[in-house]
Amino acid sequence: AVSIASARAAAISLDIPLYRFLGGISGNRLPVPMMNIINGGCHALSSGLDVQEFMIMPVGAPSFKECLRWCAEVFHALASILKDRGLATSVGDEGGFAPALKSDEEAIETILEAVKKAGYEPGKDFKIAMDAASSEWKSDKEGEYRLPKSGDAFSCEHLISHWESLCKKYPIFSIEDGLDEEDWTGWKEMTRRLGGKLQLVGDDLFVTNPARIARGVEQKLANAVLIKPNQIGTLSETLDTVRLAAGNGYKAVISHRSGETSDTFISDIAVATSAGFLKAG
Repeated sequence: AVSIASARAAAISLDIPLYRFLGGISGNRLPVPMMNIINGGCHALSSGLDVQEFMIMPVGAPSFKECLRWCAEVFHALASILKDRGLATSVGDEGGFAPALKSDEEAIETILEAVKKAGYEPGKDFKIAMDAASSEWKSDKEGEYRLPKSGDAFSCEHLISHWESLCKKYPIFSIEDGLDEEDWTGWKEMTRRLGGKLQLVGDDLFVTNPARIARGVEQKLANAVLIKPNQIGTLSETLDTVRLAAGNGYKAVISHRSGETSDTFISDIAVATSAGFLKAG
């Protein structure tokens, strides 16, 4: 909070935009939003989904303004579909709907239906991103993932195959935390199999921490890092972490955190660092 206040004060005193103060002339790229549209997991206890977040990415939009408009139209189209099916249109902790859907496939297909209803083409105009938050699924049994809502159990190998099959079937661009935060061996295998096809984002794996990112780089784990300023603690460390990721060929996804205020500081960081992606509700 002190870092943010200091940066805002400095930008105001110089009479320049905050993103310009943080990024200088390098702050010249608007991000593609990864907009949280369906919540599951521990962020939506009423939902039947174990995957924590399903997001839409308006990859075909010509500008950020249109990105925002397209996403808003799909969000409201989804609300209409859920209402017609008698499903809840209440929202979860991060701004997405929290309906009682039964599976990953049903959630994805419902989102794609909303994309079409809003007048857009899945795969061309929109792609899907997911945050599995699979560290929540680790059971007491070595190497087992047990989904708390569905009761399904996966080995590491089977869970990687599950993500692989979903990505063959649907226009998925990004999967975050597809394996547990301490499953370093599994992450290496998942990156080997899927890293050339998907954005594999480490959140719980890296926790915006340079030491863990350096270990991931050394072992060739994931290919993108989720950046949460209040996870590492200061703005200086946040910017250092973005530079570390970019310097090693990893994408940076600037992100909110569940339960935060509506402060817009992360949008300035996304532009200042030319991160390319902004994850929000």
